[in-house]
Amino acid sequence: MSKTQEIIEAGQQFVMNTYGRNPIALVEGNGVLVWDAEGKKYLDFVAGIAVNALGHCHPAVVEAVEEQAKTLMHCSNLYWNEPQVNLAKFLVKNTCCDKAFFCNSGAEANEGAIKLARKYAKLNSGADKYEIISALESFHGRTLAAITATGQLNYQKGFEPLPEGFKHVVFNDLKALEEAISPNTCAIMLESIQAEGGINIATAEYLQGVKELCEKHDLLLIMDEVQTGIGRTGKFMGYQHYDIEPDIITLAKALGGGFPIGAMLAKAHVAVAFQPGDHASTFGGNPLACAAALATMETMINRNVLENVVEVGEYFMGKLQALGEKYATITEIRGRGLIIGVDVTVEVAEVMTKCREAGLLIVRAGANTLRFIPPLNITTGHVDQAVAILDQVLTEMGGQ
Repeated sequence: MSKTQEIIEAGQQFVMNTYGRNPIALVEGNGVLVWDAEGKKYLDFVAGIAVNALGHCHPAVVEAVEEQAKTLMHCSNLYWNEPQVNLAKFLVKNTCCDKAFFCNSGAEANEGAIKLARKYAKLNSGADKYEIISALESFHGRTLAAITATGQLNYQKGFEPLPEGFKHVVFNDLKALEEAISPNTCAIMLESIQAEGGINIATAEYLQGVKELCEKHDLLLIMDEVQTGIGRTGKFMGYQHYDIEPDIITLAKALGGGFPIGAMLAKAHVAVAFQPGDHASTFGGNPLACAAALATMETMINRNVLENVVEVGEYFMGKLQALGEKYATITEIRGRGLIIGVDVTVEVAEVMTKCREAGLLIVRAGANTLRFIPPLNITTGHVDQAVAILDQVLTEMGGQ
């Protein structure tokens, strides 16, 4: 029996069946490359689902984790710790927000945002303000409130009854959003790019209109930046493309450069609604996670990673558009920076499988979209390799 099969069989016996896993076991990563248990090498354009912002085992992140692990890994939020304070300061300086709350994942960050929005509204507008409007095809996490905020029924099926107080409207439809606002509405929760929903990009007119509606009706604007934040779009935050300022921002994924950490940021007048006892996280903001995140953030800024995202992202889009002209099976290409979706008429799962067999890892978004979310420090050479593999696969599938 191969090492891979040993791992898979043990996993099937002892790990809950909550993922449709690929039949490989990854054992090592370096930069944009990963190796499986049989020694096969892959170009990783999944990056832990937009998590490994600097690729696998970036020296700066590894060193920060090693040093912090030898010093202080956890101390609870009953006490201050310097890495947490330094990370909060960095995030505040690079966003429109004033305060940070730390947790462990994007779902937790969104749960915190939902609680904060409701608490703020009840303190400032009355007990009947609790409703949150989000978009169809959105994705906000897997906890009960987060899947209720998520505008996709397939994530909610089987978990009813869901918490009350959520509405969903068509994305990029300002009129539909305005019509959904009621006397009970306290906040609007959106992504600038619906990543899981199919790489659907908000228009400037839409998000600017949403902000105006929030100001008109005294609502909070929550921007879910879990997948679009931390440089993915070419700016530090996705909302920064739109000349707006949200009241609450949620972060996770790339924040820790591979280490689990989430954050909820808020403007000062909103953040003050939370007082001791209102919200907490035992592991949130622990020194080890914050050290990893701070090393990731500082490397991103000091190594001109955002500039690389713009340049390589434009190059990548150009190469994919050339494929689109070559293959009728490619119907649309959407993206910004290094979050790119390619709609295809062939079976997405088969494309992914054939790409994996050829040495390229990619993931889907929505029903018929190939999603490319590689490390943010990839080169044009990596793009050439990935596109060549996709080209080969589409040819094999009779795409010309």
